[in-house]
Amino acid sequence: MIDLNKLNNKQREAVTTTEGPVLVVAGAGSGKTLVLTYRIAYLIQNGTHPSKILALTFTNKAASEMKERIKLIAGSSANYLFMGTFHSIFARFLRAEAELIGYTRDYTIYDTEDSLSVIRSILKDFNLSENSLQPGYIQNVISKAKNSLYVFLKDIESYFFNHHRKLYDIYVEYSNRLKKSNAMDFDDLLIKPIELFNKEKDVLERYRKKFDYILVDEYQDTNLAQYHLLRMLVNEKRNICVVGDDAQSIYKWRGAEVRNIIDFPKDFSEVRIIRLEQNYRSTKSILSVADSVIKNNVNQIQKNLWTSNEQGEKVTITVCFDERDEANFVASKIQRLIETGKYEPKDIVILYRTNAQSRVFEDVFMKSSIPYTIIGGIEFYRRKEIKDVLAYLKLIVNPNDDESFLRIINFPRRGIGDISLEKLKSVSMISGKSLFENIPVLINKKDVNDRTKSNFKIFYDFILKYRDLMNKTDVLYFVRSLVDESGILKLYQEEKTEESLERYENVLQLIAAIEDYHQQNPEKTLIDYLQEISLISDVDNWEDRQNSVVLMTLHSAKGLEFKVVFLVGIEDGLLPLFRDNTMEDEEEERRLFYVGCTRAKKLLFITYARNRYRYNNVYPQIQSRFIDEIEEELIITEATPKAAIYLKNNKYFIDDVVDYSFKTEKQFLQEDSKSIRVGAIVEHDVFGRGKVQFVDGSGDNQKVIVTFNNGVKKYLMVKFANLKIIKG
Repeated sequence: MIDLNKLNNKQREAVTTTEGPVLVVAGAGSGKTLVLTYRIAYLIQNGTHPSKILALTFTNKAASEMKERIKLIAGSSANYLFMGTFHSIFARFLRAEAELIGYTRDYTIYDTEDSLSVIRSILKDFNLSENSLQPGYIQNVISKAKNSLYVFLKDIESYFFNHHRKLYDIYVEYSNRLKKSNAMDFDDLLIKPIELFNKEKDVLERYRKKFDYILVDEYQDTNLAQYHLLRMLVNEKRNICVVGDDAQSIYKWRGAEVRNIIDFPKDFSEVRIIRLEQNYRSTKSILSVADSVIKNNVNQIQKNLWTSNEQGEKVTITVCFDERDEANFVASKIQRLIETGKYEPKDIVILYRTNAQSRVFEDVFMKSSIPYTIIGGIEFYRRKEIKDVLAYLKLIVNPNDDESFLRIINFPRRGIGDISLEKLKSVSMISGKSLFENIPVLINKKDVNDRTKSNFKIFYDFILKYRDLMNKTDVLYFVRSLVDESGILKLYQEEKTEESLERYENVLQLIAAIEDYHQQNPEKTLIDYLQEISLISDVDNWEDRQNSVVLMTLHSAKGLEFKVVFLVGIEDGLLPLFRDNTMEDEEEERRLFYVGCTRAKKLLFITYARNRYRYNNVYPQIQSRFIDEIEEELIITEATPKAAIYLKNNKYFIDDVVDYSFKTEKQFLQEDSKSIRVGAIVEHDVFGRGKVQFVDGSGDNQKVIVTFNNGVKKYLMVKFANLKIIKG
């Protein structure tokens, strides 16, 4: 039996209000999982057979854990629940109904790599170069077309034509080949049920009658396809309960539509809205900081998150000189926290916007002997794109390295097929020499066509060129030149997907790591670096892997909590991450910041760097606009000793004091009304109008970065630029 006395009044209302449409707005740390578990158990205890309940989650882990909790309360009958992810539940439905849409019940589900393989095959058959039309880009466009329901539009051709004139033909062929193979891709598991229900009305009616109650977790993360399926399945009883928090909608890039939860009352006018506003996780100080930022979003459901927890320590904002200074500060702070005996490594998490930011923390933590684990990704030097670049370097250093050879011989793709590789392997086996050494032998064979010979020769000459350059030029030039000429950066840049952009940034971070290593160890060679990296890569587990500091992206952190949270790299350009700069994009980035803050239970530290090193250049940074939105009485501002020198020279100090307290950019600009502000529209005599992206210093020393309307970006001294403020 469930004990409703364990719930607060609003939680109890959410559990026992079973009839009609219900929207449960569950603020961060408000006991959402407990409410969902109890609600389902309550339905079962009050006579609803579990098979009449459809409960949809976003991870199999969440569904499994929730079902186990329900079984403890309601017994083994919970096994009959239809509970799982959208994709797993609708795949189950399709198994039963597949023949009605031209498939058999044993259809195959293609994963991402299977899908890409089909696309590559189509490009080959269509005589289209992957250099001009990236398979990853095609896959991304097709996926968006499905999840946004464009595939059901009459003018679907125009959608694909807007991206590339050949994309519609590729999409049609892709669909035909999957159908011929009795296969569906991941997105089809949502699209095919819609197709089925549209075609077979009696089947739709059967499923509508099957479920008396529909519950949806993390409703703010649903896309249009999922939304449409839910609307189709809700029967005349309209017993649908959606649980979520618009303030934690952070997956727009994956197709999620925050409007689904915001507009739920429009879809169901008789809806009962229940707000879970008591936070059981964070201190008052942490919650106040999060609230002072998220309230700036226009598109949101009004709520007042509160807690009866202790006030707690103020949130600390620390400015660092650069990313290495930031990592050193965080490492030092972690060591001091652990030394107090109040915290263990596993109580602490480092949250960042992009995976590329983890590299410098990994380096510093290893040197500081701080155990760490990366969640939601793999260790920096184990990522595919990093291993690819390192394979080039390893083969150049050691041409006998067959593993590195096989990894890069056709990456980026250079038209060397499996048959040709098999011939090379045969020659190598006979000669006893490496694959690379046998390329000249293969080129002289008569049964190899000229195109293949040419492709092998280009690769062979490329490696020899860099073997020759290795000892004739400095390491910095060598690595940058190699990566550029290999085409890896160009490949990721042209794919234009979230994943490819991350990979692009990771490669730049690797280059920065090698350059950093060389600057700190000028006497060491590229061979020394590769040896050290190999040793790092071989360390799979720490002595106590469970008791380690966690490193993860903000996106991966949703749903988790830690005693101590470090939000790092909180700068304009990283958070918010500049893309299209629309209001919707900025509001999503603000929600991401909010999610990061509300992971913290006891302590929250926010850091940012005034300079970031990218591709052998130092770029000045400015604190995130989200920091500007925090009410000043809620925070403590400080600087690292290295950053303090910079701040003092630029007059950011309130006093020349030992604790390095300083003025925030907001305070600084308020006191200097003549300063040009970030976001101001200015006009230059030569470059015309533009928008100020960065401001540094004041008076005669003030410098700005301006992006002009003609695409030109300039770093200017205000004293000499003669800028006219148009709007400011």
